[in-house]
Amino acid sequence: MGKIEVYDTTLRDGRQGAGVNFSIVDLISITHKLDELGVDYIEAGWPGSNPKDIEFFDKLKNEEFKNAKIVAFGSTRLARNKVQDDPVILSMLNADTPVVTIFGKTWDLHVKDVLGVDLETNLKMIRESVSYLKEKGKYLIYDAEHFFDGYNDNPEYAIKTLQAAVDGGADNLSLCETNGGMIPFGIEDIVRKIKTEIKTPLGVHAHNDSECGVANTLAAVKGGAVLVQGTINGFGERTGNANLCSILPNLKFKMGYDVLVNEDCIKDLTEVSRFVSELANLPHDEKLPYVGNNAFAHKAGVHVNAVQKNSRTYEHIDPRLVGNHRRILISDYSGKSSVIEKAREFGIDIKDANVPKKVIDIVKEMESEGFQFEGAEASFELLLKQAMGEYTPGFSLKGFKIITHKIEEEISVNEATIKVVVGNEEEMSVAEGDGPVNALDSALRKVLEKFYPVLKKMHLIDYKVRILTGSDGTAAKTRVLIESKMDDHAWGTVGVSENIIEASWQALVDSIEYLLLKYNS
Repeated sequence: MGKIEVYDTTLRDGRQGAGVNFSIVDLISITHKLDELGVDYIEAGWPGSNPKDIEFFDKLKNEEFKNAKIVAFGSTRLARNKVQDDPVILSMLNADTPVVTIFGKTWDLHVKDVLGVDLETNLKMIRESVSYLKEKGKYLIYDAEHFFDGYNDNPEYAIKTLQAAVDGGADNLSLCETNGGMIPFGIEDIVRKIKTEIKTPLGVHAHNDSECGVANTLAAVKGGAVLVQGTINGFGERTGNANLCSILPNLKFKMGYDVLVNEDCIKDLTEVSRFVSELANLPHDEKLPYVGNNAFAHKAGVHVNAVQKNSRTYEHIDPRLVGNHRRILISDYSGKSSVIEKAREFGIDIKDANVPKKVIDIVKEMESEGFQFEGAEASFELLLKQAMGEYTPGFSLKGFKIITHKIEEEISVNEATIKVVVGNEEEMSVAEGDGPVNALDSALRKVLEKFYPVLKKMHLIDYKVRILTGSDGTAAKTRVLIESKMDDHAWGTVGVSENIIEASWQALVDSIEYLLLKYNS
């Protein structure tokens, strides 16, 4: 089917999304990651818009890239300026990139109500801006802003704006679905019509306000676009831009196009997606198609049973193609197949045919009490080992006491006293902590580290509390999820009780028991 050029605008349009922020170091790291992935263009920002972008472009001059061309973004000249004196035009030249992208007004509504100029003046601004940048030796992509809305309102003028860019020498005309309100049925037809009138290669830049950003992009390609713009994870203004993490595999695996400089790199897509989320300091959206942690997760027993026999029954592609993996979730919807498959993931061979049914019965009972094992697979592995008769607790509790002191405006002091039995020895310790759970954790470690030195390497990295029965007020049942880590291995455990300390204790004990099971044998 040929090659579709990929234009990434995560570092410019993606940064305009709410909650998205990158440091200069982050921006450089992401640029190299995108280059390694093999996209064709990386839009690094708008060099005249803020000090960070100016600094970023200066630093990029000293960086080397193997695959991607760096792009500076900006607008056509202002109506009152001569093109050679326009600050935005000059800032793009000063960025010293091989490619520049400028946007201009397509929609006559914007020309009149936003720019406040007549329609002919806008055409002149487009033509002169493109021509001047081409004279300076730049490869030029013209973003026809609000193209589809403009075309629907006034098709004759919308085409004139494209022709103005063509007359100036534009190398690509990217048709922008800026408001994100279009649906795919009209996109393909419009692109196909434009292709008959304009011979310059077309691209597409879609937003996601109607949840059609990816679909509109694919429709535009079907209509004849040869360049796609988007962002990693769909970051961007309002509801975001079209998501490249869905566009690329759809183009490659569903439509048969080549999309990356090295096609083998598509297997790195999940890694890149998570890398960008991490640097943005945002939780990775686990429901993202292709690259989310739940994209190939199976919960219902019927699904798991079928996937074990033939993965095509419930997986539209092999998750390994995009660097992802299959997950089997354990819940009250699970069947014996789920338990067997999960055991295989853990490297456990279930020899007793009665164990899977026994485990499912236990899980269903526990989930009715509020337990959930989707984020607590370590707790489930312990449960499985216990059902198989292969689990021996590393310690047992004799009792604990927690005291919280607070006098007037002073910071509260939390103290935990705990007594446990390890083997035949009974031990007691006292410890303070930032909160009651932290104090309990410190006291327990104080005792156990003498017997199990490996505990010194374990760290609690996350602690989540969810109220399960809000109508009960302060007597509501509470679920606590704890995530622990040693070296590069992280695991989750769960506890449930009306008492938040008791729920925390259950999750805490499971986290330690899992560590001992894995690393102290």
